[in-house]
Amino acid sequence: MSSLKELASKTSVERKGVPPMPRQEAERLLRVLTGWTLKDGSIEKEFEFKSYLAGLDFAYSVGKIAEEQGHHPDIVIKWRRVRLILSTHSTKGLSENDFIVAAKSELRYRESGSD
Repeated sequence: MSSLKELASKTSVERKGVPPMPRQEAERLLRVLTGWTLKDGSIEKEFEFKSYLAGLDFAYSVGKIAEEQGHHPDIVIKWRRVRLILSTHSTKGLSENDFIVAAKSELRYRESGSD
């Protein structure tokens, strides 16, 4: 994957019955997702905001992305921070869907002017 925008332009697809993504592939995709970390079977990032309401707005916009993609992150809302945690339950690990939603969320954050 050459760029964040290229990854974000993709659409999530059903992954039922597909094995989890190999770690090497996940590490390769993470190169375009600045600040995201690879955990055991998930990727995550904490975003910072100037206000609590800006964080809520971002979380809501990520929720709309998740509904459009049919792939939903865990969203933890804190004071002026929002943590996104992505994994694919049907594969019991990571899939390309996680990286697609992460890329779309990353672009949304950048568009918000909070970065």
